[in-house]
Amino acid sequence: MDNVGMGAFNGLRMKDLRVAMICAAPLTFNAPMRKHILKIGVHYQMTLVCGGDRSQLRSDILSAAHFHGIPIEREISPIKDLYALFGLYSLFRGKRFDLIHSITPKAGLLAMIAGRLSGVQVRVHVFTGQVWATKKGLSRFLLKSLDRLTAALATHVLTDSFPQMTLLVNEGVVGKEKIQVLENGSICGVDPERFRPDGMARKEIRSKLAIPEEAVVAIFVGRLTRDKGILDLVEAFNLAAELAPNLHLLIVGPDEQSLTNALKKLADKVLDRLHFLGHSSEPEKMVAAADFFCLPSYREGFASVVLEAAATGLPTIASNIYGLTDAVEDGKTGFLHETKSVDQISALLIKYTLDRNLRLKMGENARARAIELFSSDRLVDAQMRFYKTVLQSS
Repeated sequence: MDNVGMGAFNGLRMKDLRVAMICAAPLTFNAPMRKHILKIGVHYQMTLVCGGDRSQLRSDILSAAHFHGIPIEREISPIKDLYALFGLYSLFRGKRFDLIHSITPKAGLLAMIAGRLSGVQVRVHVFTGQVWATKKGLSRFLLKSLDRLTAALATHVLTDSFPQMTLLVNEGVVGKEKIQVLENGSICGVDPERFRPDGMARKEIRSKLAIPEEAVVAIFVGRLTRDKGILDLVEAFNLAAELAPNLHLLIVGPDEQSLTNALKKLADKVLDRLHFLGHSSEPEKMVAAADFFCLPSYREGFASVVLEAAATGLPTIASNIYGLTDAVEDGKTGFLHETKSVDQISALLIKYTLDRNLRLKMGENARARAIELFSSDRLVDAQMRFYKTVLQSS
């Protein structure tokens, strides 16, 4: 759909319209939103806003869009947040954007406030998982109130899964007439050319880690935080590894809560089969080295990493929560387990380790489903149509 973004509004060409995309960190632009940016930048004057500097962005992204650095902290920091809010307000007033599009929670709140104050007509925020979903008491109330404020200040709200949309509506965060899901869900879809079975990468990574070719490898990709269920996974791996001596576990991602030592203690008897790889700029190679994927998270928006694993031909073991129930078809492309159930996770680790045919069949199902329903090209075109519709209506 090469012409999806072409057209004119009130005498203006699409290329005359100004769009800003706002998030907290460059990683969001470099990875999940890269294809969106490259296509949007063809049809609109696009500016990317986040912390860091332009050297942290890919060269093809910088060719498609302008960059403006404004430090946006993930955590609440009143002074820094006010500084970021003023920076966004000044930028929006100066550039007079026709549409702003925020992605991460803090960036969304600040961008929607600044956008409203500066008179941006089309203000879009995407909800990709709620921090308050696992909280209780006052913290849950305050965090949910901030999401309500973000939704109230936005002119349009998107979310990346249908169960999450239902939750947001039922919890009174946003009215059902104001929120929608593009296509089948996911914020960015999956690129099946990048994430695919890769025998060379499989051999390369296993050789570097001294993992035998005949070993069965489970993999976790994500931030190392308690909410991702990483402690449960490693505890379950420690149990399963005793009954499955050829089972290995790869852990890929930044340790944001200093959990590495605690994780090593949980698996002290099988440390030689537990591999910490840190953040990787080539997660597709890491995933290709594995046999199945694990995400025992407590909360998710829509887990794109599951789609990436699926496109690589890996089935998934995941928590039975919103954000994962759309990504995994239970019993066909993977298995869902009760949240925080170490015993269930351990049993599923053993099940996949011992049954190669099951892994392969579910992996084939997973790849076919990911490509059919969640290709990145499909999501990019849907977002372009969405932009065109909301800009015309404004």
